[in-house]
Amino acid sequence: MTKKYRRRMIVLGLVFLTVLPASFFLGRYSVSAGSLLRILSAPFHPAGLEGVTTEFSVIFRIRLPRVAAAALVGAALSTAGAAYQGMFRNPMVSPDILGASSGAGFGAALGIFLSFGYLGVTVSAFLFGLGAVLLAYSVSRFSRLEGTLSLVLAGVMISSLFTACTSFIKLIADAQDQLPAITYWLMGSLASAKLEDLPFVAAPVVIGLVPLFLLRWRVNVLTTEDDEAQSLGINTGRLRLTVIVCATMMTAASVAVSGMIAWVGLVIPHFCRLMFGFDYRRLIPASILMGAAFLVVVDNVARVAATSEIPLGILTSFIGAPVFVYLILTGGEARA
Repeated sequence: MTKKYRRRMIVLGLVFLTVLPASFFLGRYSVSAGSLLRILSAPFHPAGLEGVTTEFSVIFRIRLPRVAAAALVGAALSTAGAAYQGMFRNPMVSPDILGASSGAGFGAALGIFLSFGYLGVTVSAFLFGLGAVLLAYSVSRFSRLEGTLSLVLAGVMISSLFTACTSFIKLIADAQDQLPAITYWLMGSLASAKLEDLPFVAAPVVIGLVPLFLLRWRVNVLTTEDDEAQSLGINTGRLRLTVIVCATMMTAASVAVSGMIAWVGLVIPHFCRLMFGFDYRRLIPASILMGAAFLVVVDNVARVAATSEIPLGILTSFIGAPVFVYLILTGGEARA
């Protein structure tokens, strides 16, 4: 990595490290820097949490889960989007291309309809997200079309099927209780994030991120033709399957916890290309940092911008659509 890119990566890392702690001060209940320091030093302080018990609950039971979940979900969606765009050699691809988001949406709607409870809804969304991609992959394996094309078409078909199933659940759901809950969940929010949810989302995200980070130079090879990649000794079929498995786990876990959050996996990788070029050795780490910082900032806005919380999916669409129009008009050339 050249000095220019190294400096940009350091700046991006500093932005993330600034946004993360600053988020603990934002909210309807104000927390001073002194109280935060007192809470963090409580194990070493003679008075412990005396006088800051309310602030402790706000920090560790409300804001910490939200901030951590936002960082994990943002990093997961942006990295999954970048990996899929390289694998499919298509800049318009997003993490839900194979139906993970639609499957998770149906799983959550079904869980709400069957009154599974919060944990049951989350697990149902995660499993149906994985199942949707597995079904799309299985269909593509039996297709006579070219491998990548059959996978995309199978993903579109499975996504459409699960979207229709979600619409049917909304049609028969109770209009007073279940339908509003399903609708709000599908718009995306981290308002219900709890400390207990962090291991559930962190484990699949880390399991997906680590292989993609370690294999990021090989993703560069997927952007070339298969014959050229195989001449370099790369098993393209195995590598594609690895990318699909990693991206699916991250996407399904993210959607299961946060609901539908559009545009992050589509727009953030393009921003990273403008700053760091098309080399995935730089693009994957940049997507992790920028995606995490972006969604933390958006979640902060969702918490404080209005009297009632704004769903994340609405905010990311307001931001993502104009930015993507700009990228289309300018051609999205890298400025690196």
